[in-house]
Amino acid sequence: MQTSTTSPAGTASGRTGGPLDRYFRISERGSTYGREIRGGFATFFTMAYILVLNPIILGSATDKYGDHLDSAQLATATALVAAVMTLIMGVGGNLPLALAAGLGINAIVAVQVAPLMAWDEAMGLIVIEGLLISVLVMTGLREAVMHAIPQPLKQAISVGIGLFIAFIGFVDAGFVTRIPDAAKSTVPVQLGTGTLTGWPMLVFCVGVLLTILLLTRKVNGAILISIVVMTVVAVVINELATVKSWGLTSPTLPDKPVSAPDFGLLGKFDLFGSFGQVSVLTVVLLIFTLILSDFFDTMGTVVGVTAEAGLLDERGQVPNLGRVLLIDGAAAVAGGASSASSATAYIESAAGVGEGARTGFANLITGGLFGLALFLTPVLTIVPLQAASPALVAVGFLMMTQVKHIDWDRYEVAIPAFLTIAVMPFTYSITNGIGAGFISYVLIKAFMGKAREVHWLLWGTAALFLAYFAIDPIEQLLGVK
Repeated sequence: MQTSTTSPAGTASGRTGGPLDRYFRISERGSTYGREIRGGFATFFTMAYILVLNPIILGSATDKYGDHLDSAQLATATALVAAVMTLIMGVGGNLPLALAAGLGINAIVAVQVAPLMAWDEAMGLIVIEGLLISVLVMTGLREAVMHAIPQPLKQAISVGIGLFIAFIGFVDAGFVTRIPDAAKSTVPVQLGTGTLTGWPMLVFCVGVLLTILLLTRKVNGAILISIVVMTVVAVVINELATVKSWGLTSPTLPDKPVSAPDFGLLGKFDLFGSFGQVSVLTVVLLIFTLILSDFFDTMGTVVGVTAEAGLLDERGQVPNLGRVLLIDGAAAVAGGASSASSATAYIESAAGVGEGARTGFANLITGGLFGLALFLTPVLTIVPLQAASPALVAVGFLMMTQVKHIDWDRYEVAIPAFLTIAVMPFTYSITNGIGAGFISYVLIKAFMGKAREVHWLLWGTAALFLAYFAIDPIEQLLGVK
């Protein structure tokens, strides 16, 4: 299922390298140091936006007492957790999976959790969520769920993530925008602002074309070359032309390239304070929502990125899965303990895979860059989304090619696969797509008299997803709302 071109193990030089090569199995997986380094850079630049976005999402929200989290401290916490956990994943999990504060989860914290309690109590819930996920890993339940997923659904998850990540790229660049409700339109999204206008949009469109052309010619470093070239172009344009807005990150050369990190939020969490603010039932429902979102977002990301890297074994299983999931659970704990929200595996890691990364060595580069970002945030965040987003569109194509492995003539697997693929981008959620696929799969199997073919863990997981989708009426029924 590998869609990117790699050389057979060890053929690049005819021999394997030194201790690092053997530890990370670089030659064995058909990679090289050059590919791993390029992949590490590509992954960083496609997810560096989190250094800006996470402080905006969490910093703009208020807790029950009207308090805000400091944006500078949030930026430091976000970079620190991303750096440490990405390095740990690389060394311990040996997969090119970078971790940082999870989008979606941070929104849940900002919108649903924080208004009910103080910030330190909200972050305490994140720590509890991470600890519970770690327990699920140590008991083998989380790994067992992933092994119980039929191969066609795993392939569909990867394809759905490909469409989702391409959609993220289009939206982040402003190529696709939401039509305001005031327009009274039945069309939810549109091209740009109705038309494609402005210098930033030109940077994105040229970036997509450049990335496609380089990929077509199989140029080494195609994705990273595009990001760097278009960033330089954006900097020049920003200096010479009048640009209304680049969005979250502007390609402006900083006056002071170095800034001191502020670690004031580290350790600011209250593990059990939330139980004194709201009912136990409300706390349980909040933790359930956080766990389910984190659990299956990670599952989809791990399967999708690993499949794209061609690292799934003959049974479709992820190497070192137990360690990978345990590190991910620890990342959730670390995110809560530092007030950066739950950290999780990032689908943008697929950009690094598209550059040839196949091992955890790429994480040393990505994690190192996040470490530098603690001090060099003004420099490392000049890459505008319009220059980085073409990488996501290109990677979306690479992951989409796995759709050919699904047997579309067998409706009992084809329909759940289709729903998995479609729901992810249409609802902007990996978790929702997996849930739709699981529920439809078990129901179709049962209706066809093949219920015994479904692993009992899939039945249990489908039931949890039903509760997840019906959380609002459940809360009303239980009197939580």
